[in-house]
Amino acid sequence: MDAHNSTVAVETRLAPPPVEWEFPKCLLCGSPHARPFISGPDVHAPDGLLRFQVVHCTDCGLCYTSPRPTPGTIGRFYPTHYGPHRIRERHRDTLTPSPMRRWTGLRKERQSLPWHGRGRLLDFGCGSGSWIARMRRQGWDVVGVEVSDEAAARGRNEFGVPILTGTLPHRELAGRQFDVITMWHSLEHVHEPAEVLGEARRLLAPDGKLLVAVPNLASLSFRWFGQAWYGLDLPRHLVHFTPETLTRMLRLTGFRPGAVRMVR
Repeated sequence: MDAHNSTVAVETRLAPPPVEWEFPKCLLCGSPHARPFISGPDVHAPDGLLRFQVVHCTDCGLCYTSPRPTPGTIGRFYPTHYGPHRIRERHRDTLTPSPMRRWTGLRKERQSLPWHGRGRLLDFGCGSGSWIARMRRQGWDVVGVEVSDEAAARGRNEFGVPILTGTLPHRELAGRQFDVITMWHSLEHVHEPAEVLGEARRLLAPDGKLLVAVPNLASLSFRWFGQAWYGLDLPRHLVHFTPETLTRMLRLTGFRPGAVRMVR
């Protein structure tokens, strides 16, 4: 430093606003009565010191994260490298898979999708849109909804698929109907899952189908790994379903649940 210079230049940045927390009532039955169930760290945090709690509703059995970050501040816990939001170079081959991978992948999807030819498909929580890009190549008229601005923009630019930024309900979907709505590991991320499911019910055509995949809190892997189970993903996963509680929420929001099965 020049001893004769009386000016000091310092580059600063604004500190991010503090995280706001809330203590929700049960997301299934609305009960305020819950007891601690399990706690675990944020596996994406640099130090992993901050722990988060999952509680168990003593009235209906649903497990959910409480306290949890508010909708306006939970984005602080989604790092830029968060898997579902990125198109990873090393996974590009999933978009142009080998013949065997292509056949087995489409076979699994056909087991779930009403494979009757062309139809309208909405994918909620589509990330960067690689899956709906593949479904469009199979003849589907696709739309994605994604809360991450960055992931949605990347999908639009990379694949040219229509992705709406936000959540459900979404004003740009008003009056539209879909033959299939998919939620691949996205329902557990939302603050009001019953509201999202209710809107999905309104968007479905009369003979439409909703396909939902979520981590299974009743799984053997959770029993084995406990707080280290990948399906907890605290605090990003806000509700922790079992087949029973997911079925109850689907019925509550107007669906007739079909078979519940482990897919992997």
